[in-house]
Amino acid sequence: MPRNLWRRRPNILSRVLRRALTIVLISLIPAIANAQTTDNSEQGSNAGPDISARPVSPEALARFDPRADPAYGAYQRGYYLTAFGLALARAESGDAASQTLIAELYDKGLGIAQDKEEAAHWYALAAEAGNSAAQFSYAMKLLAGDHVEKDPEKARKYMTMAADSGLAVAEFNLAQMIIAEDNSDAAFQRAFKHFEAAADGGVPDAYYALAQIYGQGVGADPDLAEARSWMEKAAKSGIDTAQVELGIWLANGKGGEKDERAAFGWMTRAAQSGNVIAQNRLAIMYANGIGTEADVVEAAKWHIVSRRSGHRDPWLERFSAELDAQTRQKALEAANRWPAG
Repeated sequence: MPRNLWRRRPNILSRVLRRALTIVLISLIPAIANAQTTDNSEQGSNAGPDISARPVSPEALARFDPRADPAYGAYQRGYYLTAFGLALARAESGDAASQTLIAELYDKGLGIAQDKEEAAHWYALAAEAGNSAAQFSYAMKLLAGDHVEKDPEKARKYMTMAADSGLAVAEFNLAQMIIAEDNSDAAFQRAFKHFEAAADGGVPDAYYALAQIYGQGVGADPDLAEARSWMEKAAKSGIDTAQVELGIWLANGKGGEKDERAAFGWMTRAAQSGNVIAQNRLAIMYANGIGTEADVVEAAKWHIVSRRSGHRDPWLERFSAELDAQTRQKALEAANRWPAG
């Protein structure tokens, strides 16, 4: 088996768009400066007694943090019904931030009955009033036809407005919209600045997109070292696809020095998170002693795990078939224990 783990050249459009236009990467409700939050599982709208329906006075909230806006302070602490009551009057008078909060509560059914149409109504009002979070959320609804008439052109308008305001997740989605409309090098060049802005704003998927762009030289001059740097950022942020590709790059010395031990670490992390490709590559690494001591039981185990998810590998099939019955049984038992053990 060759020690080179690289597979066929990936299609950049499918990679960059893999996580879909409907991805929401960050909370769109603005945080109150220095506000303190609590972590109470019972505050969720779907678990146990819902204390979000318990009204709390603005005066009581002020005792937690007098600098916090009462409605958002209530929202942050999980008192959703209180937040709704405090925000509604201001929303009806035209306050865009309050309209966005009302829309969020309706959209998720927090403290009140979920009503997607009502949410879309409030998002539309807030978006038109200039709230960037509402512009993003309303654009997503227009793209998906989520309780509004599907309108890609109008969605592009509001997504652009949200991106122009500096909302990083909107920058990322606008870049994807540009590529989806025109999968050309010129489109990638136009999208590039938006991916950069999204990455500067801390959007992990933008790190991965830039790694692909620099790695393949589509939309920017090829720069493997730069690509590997962005791939590492994406991997560290928890994107399993980036962890797989970084592992492959490290094992093959692509974009920098070869580091098989680090490659093994990243591949293990992605495999344990459930990535099927990583599970397959990890089996190969164990079989060939790449970045770790060769271990035929672990190799066969990870092959079984990946095969159960539908991934076929003729080389590993032959490798496993040549093992003795006792080793195959150990591998099967280990695979049956995964992921619990």
